[in-house]
Formats: sequence, C-alpha cells, structure tokens
Amino acid sequence: MQHDAAPLRTPTELEMQDAVVTAVIKSASASRPYEVRGKRYTPMLDETGYSEEGIASWYGRKFHNYHTSNGEIYDMFAMTAAHKTLPLPSFARVTNLDNGKSVIVRVNDRGPFHDDRLIDLSYSAAYKLGYYRQGTARVKVEAITLANSAPRLSYIQVAAGSTLSNVEALAFQLRQQYHVPTNIVEKDGIYRLRLGPIKDAAEAQSVLDKLKQNQFQNAFLLYSE
Repeated sequence: MQHDAAPLRTPTELEMQDAVVTAVIKSASASRPYEVRGKRYTPMLDETGYSEEGIASWYGRKFHNYHTSNGEIYDMFAMTAAHKTLPLPSFARVTNLDNGKSVIVRVNDRGPFHDDRLIDLSYSAAYKLGYYRQGTARVKVEAITLANSAPRLSYIQVAAGSTLSNVEALAFQLRQQYHVPTNIVEKDGIYRLRLGPIKDAAEAQSVLDKLKQNQFQNAFLLYSE
C-alpha cells in the first residue's frame, strides 16, 4: 500500500478500551540510540515524569499486521502508539487538548519521524480522541507507570438486548449467582448488562471465566478509573 488509509469499519467498544498499565520488561534492542533520515535519537531509559505537548497523528491499514519496533505486531484496532524516545514498551495518557478526551495507550513502536509530530496513535486511539477524520490533533502526552497509575474498577459486560424487562430479569439472576452488583446501560435502544464494579482484578477475571464456561462466551472486561 503506497499511502496509509483508515480501516473499513469503526472500532468496537472493546477495542476502544484504554490499555491496562502492567509491569513490563523493556526491550533492550529498542533502547539503543538510532538514526532515521540523518537524525539521531536517544531513547529514554526511564519515562517517569515525562510530559509533553505536541501534534498527534495516526497510522492504519498500511502498517497493520507488520512488526513494531519492539517486535510486537501492529494492530490498528489496539490501543497502542509510536513515539521517538519513550521506552518500549511503556504506557502513556494522551489527551486531546481541543476536546478534553483522553486515552491510555501502550507505546510499542518508533515514530512519527516528522519534526512537527510528537506521537503516532493507532486508529482506535485516534477514533476515541475524535481526530481520526482530521488526521492530526493537539495533544498532551504523559507517561504512566504502575507507581503513578490510578486504581481501576472492573466491569464485565455480559449481554445486551432491546427488551429492558428481559435484561433486568437476567441481572437479578446473575446478582444472586455471582454476588456482585449489576448495572444496565442504555444506548440507541439497546440495554447492556454489566456486572460490577469489581475492585479486585483477579476476582473480575475469575467471574469472567465462570461466565464464559456457562452460556456467556461473549462476555468481556471493561475498565473504569
């Protein structure tokens, strides 16, 4: 593909979830100084305290399924990003300064190699920030580590339907069975049933595993700060 392009579909709700900050092992090969187009870059060894404002762009189909700079496979629907000097992998909060929307991404690639660009986001991240049509946006990028990341509440989306009484009946059944709160979120006439909030991540995963073993194979985790 000569020029980059957007995917043929919009990201799903699951694909637009923030990346989960975890303990990671930094890539040794991606920590060495490198040169692109005659310019030399020296990656950070520690991202703690990093904060910078600049222009974000996004990259999509042209690079989809190709290797990133730390050896992972680029997925334009994952919450990831490319940065010239942040450690790989690392995590960052990116905030669109024009609309206040923010995302947390896993930085696993190098770029963008333009003097006026600070960070390249995946298509899903750009879509969530609301600039996928314009192509670029003014953003603030702040590194996040386990030490400074906020605790996150887990929810499990179990099912969705257009008949509220049916969803409420299922919510009652699951509250009795799993002893966790439930809530129902309505959007465009569809009622989404979620279990939670669940404070303990291990407990949330355990409940999800049990749901999948029963008739809820499509259940998935959601996170909220």
